[in-house]
Amino acid sequence: MEVLRHFSHEHPLIFNEERSHKSEVYCSACGELVLDPRFSCMDCGFHLDKNCAEAPDVMNHPFHRKHNLELKASSPYDEGSPLCGFCNNICWNFLYHCSCNFDFHIKCAFLSYKVLKNDFRELQHLVPIISSEGHSRELEKAQCFSCQKSLLDSVYISPDYGFHLHKKCLELPLEINHPCHRYHSLFLQFNSDHLPCQICQETQHEGLVYCCSICKFVLHTGCVSPPPIIEDPSTHEHPFTRCLKNLSFNCDACGTLGNYVSYNCLTCSLMVHKKCITLPRFIKSIWHDHPISHNYFVVDNECTTHDCGFCHEDVNMESGSYYCSKCKFIIHVNCALQDARWYYKIESKDTVNAMSAVGALDPSFFVTKMTKIGEEIINAEIKHFSHQHNLVLTDEVKDRMYCDGCSQLILTSFYGCLECDFFLHKYCAKLPKKKQVISLYHQDPLTLIPHCIFKCALCRFMRSGFAYKCEVYMCNDLICVRCAEIHLPYKSQGHKHPIHFYPQLNGLSCNACGGSTDGVSIYGCKTCSFAVHYQCILAPQIAWHKWDKHFLTLRYHEDNDYSKYHYCDICEEKRSPNTWFYHCAICDNSAHLHCVLGDYPFIKRGRTFITNDHQHTLISVQKAHHPKCCKCGEPCFDLALECLEEECKYITHWRCNSNYKILWKDSKNLV
Repeated sequence: MEVLRHFSHEHPLIFNEERSHKSEVYCSACGELVLDPRFSCMDCGFHLDKNCAEAPDVMNHPFHRKHNLELKASSPYDEGSPLCGFCNNICWNFLYHCSCNFDFHIKCAFLSYKVLKNDFRELQHLVPIISSEGHSRELEKAQCFSCQKSLLDSVYISPDYGFHLHKKCLELPLEINHPCHRYHSLFLQFNSDHLPCQICQETQHEGLVYCCSICKFVLHTGCVSPPPIIEDPSTHEHPFTRCLKNLSFNCDACGTLGNYVSYNCLTCSLMVHKKCITLPRFIKSIWHDHPISHNYFVVDNECTTHDCGFCHEDVNMESGSYYCSKCKFIIHVNCALQDARWYYKIESKDTVNAMSAVGALDPSFFVTKMTKIGEEIINAEIKHFSHQHNLVLTDEVKDRMYCDGCSQLILTSFYGCLECDFFLHKYCAKLPKKKQVISLYHQDPLTLIPHCIFKCALCRFMRSGFAYKCEVYMCNDLICVRCAEIHLPYKSQGHKHPIHFYPQLNGLSCNACGGSTDGVSIYGCKTCSFAVHYQCILAPQIAWHKWDKHFLTLRYHEDNDYSKYHYCDICEEKRSPNTWFYHCAICDNSAHLHCVLGDYPFIKRGRTFITNDHQHTLISVQKAHHPKCCKCGEPCFDLALECLEEECKYITHWRCNSNYKILWKDSKNLV
């Protein structure tokens, strides 16, 4: 009777050649059903199949040549579960472990070792070659374990171990010499350091690559013998020829450094990466309103800035970039294509021209009457899609008139309705009915809709008036017209340089309100330590507060050095002379931004509503005195809804109403 003392079990294991017919037995090392002879502990129900029982304690695996692998009976980690480098599944049982945190299932270690050392003969005898013709739908998603490519382009084998291999990948040599790396041999192994291929510049995280671990040099198996000539008329009119030599160059397509392999267009004197040959000629990017085109160099005497529209670093005009000649917008190739959600390819220039005309082909109004003296329009009447009556151009601005498009004060000539209190800034009247909003993942133009009460998906302010709505995707995002019209770079009166949008820029204080910028999106200047919260940049230039009969003007720093002036005349708290504030020059009053604007600066006062909570019509008001809210009992300091019936004393905070129960009386739109 053969007895085995195994490190993984406290009792001796007895060799048993007979298969049990009473119950199924599973190997404690690999978790598989034991069909062959096994070693067992009858007292504990512990079993090892013969292969696992005889597994070496230390393995020198060709797929991981850095270190030896040690056999472990359980996870070597205090936290988390180990993942197998071969099949990418959790190692629940025995595993081979490396000190650099590289792990194999015991069975995967045997299988991959067998694949290498036996030249795949055993696998080919055990598993037949399968043709990809007449493939099933499931096969369309299946990949070859080695090259990570689809199985549909070659015959393959599919062993009963949860992986597939192309026949051509099955026959790859374990060691090669390559002209791109003449110092050492390259070995077929895992890309455990996640290095990019030196030919295509892409990183293959799983599967097998040819690697020199000494020099950190990696080639994908499919890039070992790249095509000598690549021709793609949709991206470039001439063919590119391969130069397979260790040579540094600056890619003319993307402007970044290249090594080892370049593809050259002798006609145009271009040297490019292999991956840059197929760059799309036209794309629509979320970082710009219009389609942008790829150029190998940009000649524009009017281009005053070469800053990338995304990273705000300098773009070399003599190298490849994406460019809009209409707006002088330029962006690095790698910035534009960094995320697949940020752009899509446009197939033809005709499509580009059609997209540029969106908005012009669908105006939001048409002129019914116009009177001009010379070039000056002195009288105009329009029919706007948002209102049932015609609107007349007038410059008779009354106190505290608010635009029904953006809900901001009207200070100059505007379009108004002679039959009802409906007003639009001239700018808001001309807003396009279709618009692409920059920085949104929505790649289709948004649609302008009127009469909304909503929270803007970008600035997060509650808003009334016009909104741009996504009607293609099922997201129901609404964007306020101010956010939709912000262009990059942004020019603020509060700073001398153009300022750029940063999704996150930590370690600064907001120049507008003084708050931290950590973890939030901001507008900033790369030349100065200037940063403003996204919400603060939207503060209106002119505002009104119930405690001052005059308009207040936004100021960006305090000119008065006397500290007694550095107080807010609303909350009577101290304010910083270096942050923005509102000021009344007539009354010499100054106040914090939030003290003037409140929580709802972009909801139009004087608009009527109905709610499910009250039987009468309500009106939005900013009360000079502070009646108590009928719902919460607290004084109404900010925006409130008040009943229009004189005998009814009903009034509530805006925040005490459910937004989704409010109906704009003049509209059928729920918000």
